[in-house]
Amino acid sequence: MVKIALIGLGRIGQVHARAISRTPGAQLVAVVEANASVAAETAAAFGAEVRDLDAVLAATDVEAAIICTPTDTHADLIERFTQAGKAVFCEKPVDLSLQRVEACLASVEAAAGALMIGFNRRFDPHFAALKAAIDAGEIGAVEQITLTSRDPGLPPAEYIKVSGGIFRDMTIHDFDMARHLLGEEVASVYATASALADPAVRDLKDYDTATVVLTTHSGKQATILNSRRATYGYDQRIEVHGSLGMVQAENQRPADIVIARGDGFTKPPLHDFFMTRYTAAYEAEIQAFVATLNTPGADLSPSGQDGLAALQLAEAAVKSVETGQVVAL
Repeated sequence: MVKIALIGLGRIGQVHARAISRTPGAQLVAVVEANASVAAETAAAFGAEVRDLDAVLAATDVEAAIICTPTDTHADLIERFTQAGKAVFCEKPVDLSLQRVEACLASVEAAAGALMIGFNRRFDPHFAALKAAIDAGEIGAVEQITLTSRDPGLPPAEYIKVSGGIFRDMTIHDFDMARHLLGEEVASVYATASALADPAVRDLKDYDTATVVLTTHSGKQATILNSRRATYGYDQRIEVHGSLGMVQAENQRPADIVIARGDGFTKPPLHDFFMTRYTAAYEAEIQAFVATLNTPGADLSPSGQDGLAALQLAEAAVKSVETGQVVAL
């Protein structure tokens, strides 16, 4: 049984609390949250105790921590928990600064710590099936990938201000999936971006519409299409073309049905955001975290190095937009 402390009980923290409760071999023993009423309510709902951070760090009955706090706290918490001998699952990103991420990962390595980064899309059942088809050789050698990720609407301005920008906040998931599916590292990045959904985004020094082309040393290509305005719902699709064929993972709906009438065929709307679209993925990643901790010698994945690599691609995309040039890595 892996005994877990949950640090931060906002929206994603609540998702992980439910995921822990549904994971065999896991037990939520403690929660840390600044909002006392939320902490008490969550602890009562999942049979945990409310504790402060120092108590959790020193606790002998806590083996792992799941960090769901704001981004600017991640690196410090990762260092403190790994130095305390506890395994860590942390939501992406480790930090918005490459230098801070590198320093954090060096600290984790020095402490012989265990760290997993929350790139949940790897664990989506549909995307995982797509990856399994690639690994089984069903489409031959991968040649081209198209990743489409469009949000239903813009986040609040206050969020945009602290998010690090679309590439570090949103596209970073696609950068991780591209690396995961390409099977080799990216050699160059070309990106173009605009503020089309709302000109106010430009005033915040960010973009809401972006296209990125990644190319590997062998010439494999991945194209990422992002928008923060999709009037039809949460658009999440992947297509991979290979030497022998193609595999797709299409959009998902709360109800996967088709209604046929005299005026045509209709389907229910798409999911309205990540909280419902990726419910199964969030549960699967926590299950993988726990299963790995229960398997001697197994390595946690996605790793801290995966988090660093995705952020490096995000930084290259920012530079490409600013210069209008292809950025070599």
